[in-house]
Amino acid sequence: MTHTVFIDGAAGTTGLEIAERLAGRAEFTLLTLNDARRKDAAARREALNAADFVILCLPDDAARQAVAMIDNDRTRVIDASTAHRVAPGWIYGFPEVSGHDAVAQAARVSNPGCYSTGFIALVAPLVRAGLLPADWPYICHAVSGYSGGGKALIERFEADPDIAWRGYALALGHKHVPEMQARCGLAVAPLFSPAVVPAHRGMVVEVPLPLAAMPGAASPDALRAALADHYAGSTVVAMGTAPESGEMLLRASDGGSDRLDLFLFASADASQVRLVARLDNLGKGASGACIQNLNIMAGLPETAGLRL
Repeated sequence: MTHTVFIDGAAGTTGLEIAERLAGRAEFTLLTLNDARRKDAAARREALNAADFVILCLPDDAARQAVAMIDNDRTRVIDASTAHRVAPGWIYGFPEVSGHDAVAQAARVSNPGCYSTGFIALVAPLVRAGLLPADWPYICHAVSGYSGGGKALIERFEADPDIAWRGYALALGHKHVPEMQARCGLAVAPLFSPAVVPAHRGMVVEVPLPLAAMPGAASPDALRAALADHYAGSTVVAMGTAPESGEMLLRASDGGSDRLDLFLFASADASQVRLVARLDNLGKGASGACIQNLNIMAGLPETAGLRL
């Protein structure tokens, strides 16, 4: 069976990569609009209602408008924007955390944010298991390749090779924070500190834990075992081992990947832990997650077309 897919916002970074990945797959037929018609409301409405699956790669307001244009109960939606990540009636598209069955049966799926993917993968299973407190004020530090900022940031970094580090969201309130809090069941919004480095793609997300000061926190060994057990059946998410070199590197030459690798580093006295997630912001952090969710919703092998 061939499924029709319409990518609304196919000219953006995420949309282009999704279209490229789906183009060679016989299970899907892409519905496309030329440059003139993709800005025509009637043409978009027709495509949105004609497709079996719609993938939204749009700004938040435009994504909400696109959903409102769908007037049938057959078209299923994956939204890559922030618009519906904590919205009622939407399934969070992180099958390893939300559940594969929930994604498979969903009519509306919200694709996770890239930074959120790393944070939630590390924290949500441990809070749910009662191994970390839900009322702790968590801190998250992260760096991402500049492709996560879209065309404008890509052009800026490639035009100015002197930029070595770009810290932003300095007034706090980053758009990923609501889903990080909600999907981990936290009583307090995490303090999130993101930055961009001069690499096209790639991402490292870190959550430091002062275990000795955290009421009810489990030991490093118990935390590591719980994460390993939670992701034991996944071919996409896996627990990594401490590198023998004693360092982790994010290389500017790294290619695309849909893997999500998790690490736990503990102090010798087990009083402190660094939870670390490494992923491709355009892979499991965006386009790869869309493909994985689409596969599951279409009843296809979960990893079809993924770069693992």
